[in-house]
Amino acid sequence: MTRSAASYRIERVRRAGWERYRELRLQMLQDSPVAYLETYQEALAHPEVEWRFRVGRMAGPGQLGVVAVAPDGDWIGVMGGLATEPGTAVLVGVWLHPEHRGRGRAGSGAGAGAEGGYGDGVADRLLNEVIDWARTEVGAVRILLEVHETNARAAAFYERRGFVRTGVTRPYLLDPSTLEVEMALGL
Repeated sequence: MTRSAASYRIERVRRAGWERYRELRLQMLQDSPVAYLETYQEALAHPEVEWRFRVGRMAGPGQLGVVAVAPDGDWIGVMGGLATEPGTAVLVGVWLHPEHRGRGRAGSGAGAGAEGGYGDGVADRLLNEVIDWARTEVGAVRILLEVHETNARAAAFYERRGFVRTGVTRPYLLDPSTLEVEMALGL
């Protein structure tokens, strides 16, 4: 059964949520290993103190972590933001559980909505939170991200939301024979 994206809550990650974030991060790494800069095995080996540090950092100044919470209370998606330099925020750690993805479903929106070209899916709602944070709390005029060259689905989502390729590429740290492609969204 397809649920409306409105039935999902979008919440900021709080320090007390480190165990739930750890579970979500491990799912992310198993589902989309080329999308992140660590392996599942590396993450699995991290001690509790590392997970508490990561979540604490997300809740700190100049950083943001937001999660999508399904009606049953499960965390099913996450996005993060970092204020890296004046006027710039970086989108990081993006993931949505496969069962909640797909155009026309709660996963990624049914297309652009009426307000500001925003879609109305869960991924859109997560990204809207990051954009609003970047504008209002960071004063950013642009958001940057890097997407692996083989991650066409993610690149298509970002392009649908107005991100454009900047022409900058970098070797992917876990496999330097492949590339990360930089994209930017003007705010």
